[in-house]
Amino acid sequence: MNLLPQPRSITVGDGRRAWADPNVVVEGGLPPDGYRLRITPDAVELSAADDAGAFYGRATLAQLRRTHDGELPCCTIEDWPDLPVRAVMLDVSRDKVPTMQTVEDLVDRLASWKVNQVQLYMEHTFAYANHADVWAEASPFTADEVRRLDAFCRARHIELVPNQNCFGHMGRWLEHERYRPLAMFPDGWTQRGRWRPPGTIDPAKPGSLSLVRELLAELLPNFASRRVHVGLDEPFEMPDERIDEYAAWIDKLRQLPELDGREMLIWGDILAEHPELVRRLPDGVTVCEWGYEDWHPFGARTRPLADAGRPFWVSPGTSSWLTILGRTTNMIGNCRAAAEAARNHGAAGFLNTDWGDMGHLQYLPVSEPGFAYGAAVSWCLDTNRDLDLAGVLDAHAFDDPAGALGSSLLALGDAYLGVKPRMWNMSALVMHLYFPQLQLGRTFTDGLTVDDLLAVEEALDDAAAALRRSRSRRPDGGLVVDELTAGASLVALLCRDARARLDGDGWLASVAETTRHRLADGLEPLIERHRTLWLARNRPGGLVDSVAWLEHLQDCYRTGVADKNWGGW
Repeated sequence: MNLLPQPRSITVGDGRRAWADPNVVVEGGLPPDGYRLRITPDAVELSAADDAGAFYGRATLAQLRRTHDGELPCCTIEDWPDLPVRAVMLDVSRDKVPTMQTVEDLVDRLASWKVNQVQLYMEHTFAYANHADVWAEASPFTADEVRRLDAFCRARHIELVPNQNCFGHMGRWLEHERYRPLAMFPDGWTQRGRWRPPGTIDPAKPGSLSLVRELLAELLPNFASRRVHVGLDEPFEMPDERIDEYAAWIDKLRQLPELDGREMLIWGDILAEHPELVRRLPDGVTVCEWGYEDWHPFGARTRPLADAGRPFWVSPGTSSWLTILGRTTNMIGNCRAAAEAARNHGAAGFLNTDWGDMGHLQYLPVSEPGFAYGAAVSWCLDTNRDLDLAGVLDAHAFDDPAGALGSSLLALGDAYLGVKPRMWNMSALVMHLYFPQLQLGRTFTDGLTVDDLLAVEEALDDAAAALRRSRSRRPDGGLVVDELTAGASLVALLCRDARARLDGDGWLASVAETTRHRLADGLEPLIERHRTLWLARNRPGGLVDSVAWLEHLQDCYRTGVADKNWGGW
């Protein structure tokens, strides 16, 4: 049966019956969140371990009804999750802050797929009372909105968890004179010969802890959750000799009265590089081991955590960011590897991340295959490893009776496979959007050819034509098609850009002026379309910063000059 996620046990009987509300019994004997569903010609019986199990049983009934013309097939289903925490993290800080309607609609879909936690990744997008200068242009979440969303999630058995970075990724704060003295290097720092602005607060400065305490004290009371993610990843400018201060910072945060009684989540990248710190972790800390490639060594990196008796989650991703259209095959391999390591080494959770680096230029539907597949393998890896992802997207994400949207979306997401270069965390098809100063055909893009790019453009045209045959009955179905069509058009333009560069010596300056101007003219309507599509789901704050990536590329086309210092994380 075409369910999302596929249950771990299903026995199909003969016949169907008309829709009927189930007789629900809460009973022991089933694991937490588990349920047993029995549909006969005479009755619909639902046994559940708890209220969440009853909710998930009803969600399965709704899916059965949707895929069987309003009726229910006779069957028996017994189901429960592999992992107690099945989470999605939404990046609401890299320019794109979704409207409440957008988040609530997504939460409804995630709940129907048995996801039970959502995190809001915040750097500067909560309306802190004393820090309006930081969030003034960001259209932030207010305390009232968070409390409303928290209640909305709880009604759907989803835990809404705060995720406020408290060490690295503080650039949106440190760019202001008021906060820059807290930076590890207030005047910036140099990486591979290139100046970088400050991004990490200094744990040795008392004002850093005071700021973090103030933020957490104001943010956390708006969430019912007894968890908080404090980040601590990628303190790029931290010297190796200060690693003991990093460990001490974890201890200081764990001891904060603002975190008393709360589980403290942290990212695992620094611990993976310094495994000697694992046994120094204080109680009450859960490590989220993250990595976004299908080859990421989740097993090797979670084994030391398990051996040390430290609680941990795995954190793969949707592979949507820095791609425009996604990386479907990579996403599937990444989520599958994470789920395998979680089951093999005893993880308590699966946190599926959806980032928005460098302008958040991908549209929401590009992330939905990752949300769906991650939900499936975190619920039951054995029955969902080889899930018919296109089919379940058509049925349970986009409600497309034409059966075209899911396969088209996945095909667009695999356009990156049409060229030989592979770049971690990014599609090689779009690198020159973010880094127009690159010489294509060299270094990261070695092996890029005109013939392969032409084949990609043809594949994009085919997928776009299939999109036009879709008949999504989701209220935003037309918007979904518009978003994916716009994304395909942008990647097609970038393929033309790449072909023109390869016809020369790979540099933008080698492209004929008439060709560059055609590219600039072709980008103009895509920029305007991006503005319109952005505002259909998101708040206006951050739009200027997002559009700046496209406008900069357009300026490069017009002038033939690419700033070697543009781009970067």
